Amino acid sequence: MRKLFGTDGIRGVANVHPMTSEIAMQLGRAVAHICSNGKRRHRVLIGKDTRLSGYMLETAMASGVCSMGVDVLLVGPLSTPGIALLTSTMRADAGVVISASHNPFQDNGIKIFASSGYKLPDQEEERIERLMSGGDIDHLRPTAQSVGKAFRIDDAVGRYVVSLKHVFPPELTLAGIKIVVDCANGAAYRVAPAVFEELGAKVVSMGVKPDGRNINRRCGSLHPEGMCQAVKKHKAQLGIALDGDADRVVIAAENGELLDGDHMLAISARHLLSKKLLAKKTVVATVMSNLGLERTLSGLGINLVRTPVGDRYVVERMRRGGYNLGGEQSGHLIFLDHATTGDGVVAALMMLTVMLRECRPLSELARVMQPVPQVIVNRVVSEKKPIESLPKVTRAITKVERALGKKGRVLVRYSGTEKKVRVMLEGPEINKIKTYAGEIADAFGAQSGGR
Repeated sequence: MRKLFGTDGIRGVANVHPMTSEIAMQLGRAVAHICSNGKRRHRVLIGKDTRLSGYMLETAMASGVCSMGVDVLLVGPLSTPGIALLTSTMRADAGVVISASHNPFQDNGIKIFASSGYKLPDQEEERIERLMSGGDIDHLRPTAQSVGKAFRIDDAVGRYVVSLKHVFPPELTLAGIKIVVDCANGAAYRVAPAVFEELGAKVVSMGVKPDGRNINRRCGSLHPEGMCQAVKKHKAQLGIALDGDADRVVIAAENGELLDGDHMLAISARHLLSKKLLAKKTVVATVMSNLGLERTLSGLGINLVRTPVGDRYVVERMRRGGYNLGGEQSGHLIFLDHATTGDGVVAALMMLTVMLRECRPLSELARVMQPVPQVIVNRVVSEKKPIESLPKVTRAITKVERALGKKGRVLVRYSGTEKKVRVMLEGPEINKIKTYAGEIADAFGAQSGGR
């Protein structure tokens, strides 16, 4: 069982276990060990978002890698999908992302990509944890010329911008299109505006002045209100709001209406199907995706495959089944024909492609899906006890499931990155499901009173 890794790498408050320099150095040593075989000089690529603590963890991680005789390629602030891409195209043996994604600046995280640009499977993360704690590599200490070196890659942003521009069909142009781009003061603050501008769009930039402390603060995909207002104010055709590491995005139509990942999946699936480009007429999404998406896809003759929460599980299922479109309601959209992981800029480019090819505004395209009312209640918990071992909780869930019947859905799960329980309900009446969700969430607090 993994103790450090969650659903998306290791995450926590920076400089508090496990997000410490010591752990980062041990992790660097373990990653360097599993990706090297001694037959040649190996390289690990390391990138980060704009958090203040990124400097500390980057240095420690690089030190650990170099101490194992493996070289480091430092790309500085770059999005998670950008790091995944460069790991593959630069033929590095592994890629490291130092980011806590949408979390506040005081948090940080570390996630690992294989040389292919795909996130490591659970088994490999378990192996890394064993190497970090078992002492099996403590004696491996190369010296003299065998110690690793670190190199800074100065053109990382340019490489990634060029790659993103190739996603957009060459026969199309964004000339005459106005786009609001909120970069959340995060990793894509240079990349995203450049891509859309170089494709011809007039860009209204927001969240492009990171100071190490303002990442995700009242901006980006978690707080898209400002972006939606800016779309209406500037009469833009599209608004996009990225998160701190730019692997997720939410978008706004020209009327300021906010659309989540489920809407983007529905729009993309219908378009790809019409072009006979949707592999096996299947979309992969998580258990969190709205019933409305499932019903929409079914009506189009498209199959929906659900996975546990986490874009890595979506990608794993896509690769296993030979599918090319998947994602999460939160805005992780995976177009495997173009990227190995969720990429907010790629998703926005695909939305623009549909808009231009169909000559329809986004507000009209969004009508393809009618979401079922959904409520999500988050509650802090002191520990993540198995839900089935909590009688008051299970009784509350059973009661609500019986009340909703086939007209709704109940999903209760722990966050993979925080000490929180997430209660998600769907049903025809919003007020009722709000009440039901509160009852289930309250049961977690009442559980401390005994059985």
